[in-house]
Amino acid sequence: MNHLIHIDADWRSLFHYGEELCGDRVMMRRNDEVFVMVLADGLGSGVKANILSTLTSTIISQMIFEGLTLHEAVETIASTLPVCADREVAYSTFTILKINYFTSKAYLAQYDNPLTVFIRDNQIMDIEKKEVIIDGKKIWESQFDLLPGDHIMFFSDGILYADTEMQLNLNWGQKDVEDFLAAAIQKDDPARECTRILLAMVNSLYGGKPTDDCTVAAARILPATETVVMAGPPLHKEDDEKVMQRLLHASGQKIVCGGTTSQIAAAYLQTECIPDSETPMLDDVPPKAFIKGIDLVTEGQLTLQKVSFLFQKALKDRDFYEEMRMSKEQDGASCLFRALAESTAVTFVMGLSENKGHQSIAGVSLNAKKMLIQSISNSLNELGKFVSIEMY
Repeated sequence: MNHLIHIDADWRSLFHYGEELCGDRVMMRRNDEVFVMVLADGLGSGVKANILSTLTSTIISQMIFEGLTLHEAVETIASTLPVCADREVAYSTFTILKINYFTSKAYLAQYDNPLTVFIRDNQIMDIEKKEVIIDGKKIWESQFDLLPGDHIMFFSDGILYADTEMQLNLNWGQKDVEDFLAAAIQKDDPARECTRILLAMVNSLYGGKPTDDCTVAAARILPATETVVMAGPPLHKEDDEKVMQRLLHASGQKIVCGGTTSQIAAAYLQTECIPDSETPMLDDVPPKAFIKGIDLVTEGQLTLQKVSFLFQKALKDRDFYEEMRMSKEQDGASCLFRALAESTAVTFVMGLSENKGHQSIAGVSLNAKKMLIQSISNSLNELGKFVSIEMY
């Protein structure tokens, strides 16, 4: 994987007060080459707006993701969206961001949404744009280079002019949002914190009762790094060195899971594996350990089982996911969860040697370990991580 950058992305919304559905929608897609994020703001609010924005974000993101042109995507949207009987118009505004991991180049298209904010080193950067007319719509297109530490943020018009009254707050417009973000967003802030900060401010301006749907999407540019997790000893003893070299050449975190595996790592590094005697023990998670030169050392099967459970729960409950990411717990499962959640690319280096001491224990086997690693990998994929499994 020769990526130059990785991307941490997040989005969240405030609903129009009194509405059960949001009229804004964000769709994200990614593969090992490109990342696409589309924010669509449907006309009006409620059910109709939700349908318009969902169709727009889904169709455009898929077409741009597959390499079709903006012209083709807009024409498809124009012929697909239902027409509002009251206003005799059918449209949803949109912002499209496409980033190439190998070139660090971004493509941006903006139609009737507030202007995208590009922050570098706490400074608002100008984005050069050109006007194109497609199907009667004036769209701004841009292309620009990205660096690690950059933040890109775009939002629906409910963010602008936020006020507690049913009138425009002309003291809170595009420039004020930009100044606020430049002051509030720090270079190392994750995307989830960027979206939280802006929506908290907007919700306060609305007095907790937004008179429009408010959605913000954020992309934080990261250097391309790879976390490597060594889990289990190789099938053939002569592959120990190969697997250890794979682990030690990780550009991100180096993690070892398993008692036998940690002994292999300690022997290779000519050091000791020291059990963690400070962290209180949990009933379902064995204690972790420390090896000089390795970022995290945990027990194997039971810890992976707990981590798999935590990720499955996190996928269903965003608040739980954020709680786990911010947790200060030092047990092996919590530490491994945080390490994987903060990674953008993860490679599991899985050893295929069967532990004879485990064969008589229900649920503890090589196949069970494979299933756990696959489960964790699937969860990480759903969270937008690049995941691969190498077997030895």
